[in-house]
Amino acid sequence: MMTIRAAQNDCGEETPRRIGARILASGVLVSLALSLGGCGLLSLPGTGPAPDLYDLSPKSTFDEGLPVATYQLVVEEPVASRALDSDRIAIRTSPLELKYYAGARWSDRAPSLVQTLLVESFENSGLIVAVGRQAISLRGDYDLKLELREFHAELYDETPTPTVRTRLNVKIIKQPSASIIASETFERTAGADSDRIPDVVNAFDSALGSTMKRVVGWTLKSIEAFEQRRQAEQDARRTAPLSDLIDDNGNPDGEKIGL
Repeated sequence: MMTIRAAQNDCGEETPRRIGARILASGVLVSLALSLGGCGLLSLPGTGPAPDLYDLSPKSTFDEGLPVATYQLVVEEPVASRALDSDRIAIRTSPLELKYYAGARWSDRAPSLVQTLLVESFENSGLIVAVGRQAISLRGDYDLKLELREFHAELYDETPTPTVRTRLNVKIIKQPSASIIASETFERTAGADSDRIPDVVNAFDSALGSTMKRVVGWTLKSIEAFEQRRQAEQDARRTAPLSDLIDDNGNPDGEKIGL
């Protein structure tokens, strides 16, 4: 064993010799740690095995008879709690406790992952071309505002295998008036075949896929219904007698003529 003695002056202060000895000792410890790490006896931070990354798939099959869109649609990134705004795969072991699977991660943060998959699902429908994620250069006729409220597996004491739960609140915003024309919450569950991570991920894929299918169909139908109502109101104003567009004082009625 090597012993390093340091010198002190009469006041008990460290001399340059002691300071140099401390630097030498630090270097010896670092070299020892690196040699032990190379032998597998010491695990340094960041040197452990990389987590397994998992992705989910966009929806590609939809109900027949959905309307074709001629407008531009912007899909915003979902708002989520701090617990869900992560690339970690969440699991509830009780209604009030949220944990994460060890050694497994999503390929992206959950809100960003859901946004990307939903944009791809709209594109896969073949019914809307002008759809994209929120960006400074993209101005849509409608915005899809999302809130990711549930995106986790559940494994309580009375259940042998996990159940995945997804819940997404969706609001359609008409631009540039920024008015909400429709709002709905979509929730789906799917049971995993076992408690193995690949089976849990497959359950996530099933639950989220069902949710996205409903969101795409509901969005296209809701905007189509809104535009038909708006067109009917405009047609009614154009064909209305002049007397119907004047208020009691003989002035144009702004509400009736659409001002």
